[in-house]
Amino acid sequence: MVLDGAKSSHIVNYKVLYKIATQTKLKIDFGGGIKENNDIQIAFDNGANQVTGGSISVKHPEVFIEWINLYGADKIILGADCLNRKIATNGWQQKSNIDVIDLIKNYEGKNIQYVISTDISKDGMMQGPAIELYQEIMAKTQVNLIASGGISSLNDIKILKEIGCEGIIIGKAIYEGKININELIKRC
Repeated sequence: MVLDGAKSSHIVNYKVLYKIATQTKLKIDFGGGIKENNDIQIAFDNGANQVTGGSISVKHPEVFIEWINLYGADKIILGADCLNRKIATNGWQQKSNIDVIDLIKNYEGKNIQYVISTDISKDGMMQGPAIELYQEIMAKTQVNLIASGGISSLNDIKILKEIGCEGIIIGKAIYEGKININELIKRC
């Protein structure tokens, strides 16, 4: 289910979004398969507080910019997933020649405020995040960066907070018990 929507040509998991939104008080960022105006409206109608656009920002930048202007920069997150610094789209199935920093700077000029960046080579490996890449993003832009991929310990989280990351996405480390959710809550 993780990349179902991203690999698809349309929004897929909006029913799961609705269940989470109606049964919790979580602030939800939703992404994956959001490729046209109807998709983004479905996401917001089903409880998303924010929507992440990755492939759309590369393949149809005019639509993505329209969303930033229509919904507000606080509601739209740029998904900047990369492998060897090059942006990947469609659930990481397609590679581009666009440098991650160049993409972020371009959209920063279009008022984007939030960016989720995943170093694909680190994702799920639990060998530590792409610290140098995230430091460079923080040094060369003014965006609110949400780091993703490779987080394996509370120390990784501490380092990412110290370099100025707005948020951190943690998955496998929690599922496999490397990071205890209660300890994480207590420290944060």
